[in-house]
Amino acid sequence: MAYYDIFIAPIHADKRADYDAFLKASHEMILGYGATEVVDLWGDDVNDGKLTSLPMAVKLEAGEVVTAGYVIWPSKDVRDAGWEKMMSEAPEMEMPFDGKRMIFGGFSELMVSRG
Repeated sequence: MAYYDIFIAPIHADKRADYDAFLKASHEMILGYGATEVVDLWGDDVNDGKLTSLPMAVKLEAGEVVTAGYVIWPSKDVRDAGWEKMMSEAPEMEMPFDGKRMIFGGFSELMVSRG
């Protein structure tokens, strides 16, 4: 069964080109370690909340945009092995965002519907 890594992160709008370059290299690397799909999203309709929201979750600052993304792996075992290899083999890449405000986690598939 597929396994998913999901994340959200704040990116300063002025760093969009740097982020695009980071993503291109990241996608190639992650796919090379066994992922079947990598998707990144640029927020353009992400509202502030009163109690909770995506901007609040990442402590969005002026000039920043909420980004989101996910990685699909064939299984949790493939994901765990891929992450282990990435952490030990992959070159360190500078992230064009504050990694301390990134939120991420791994998720088991619950239900999938496609049209």
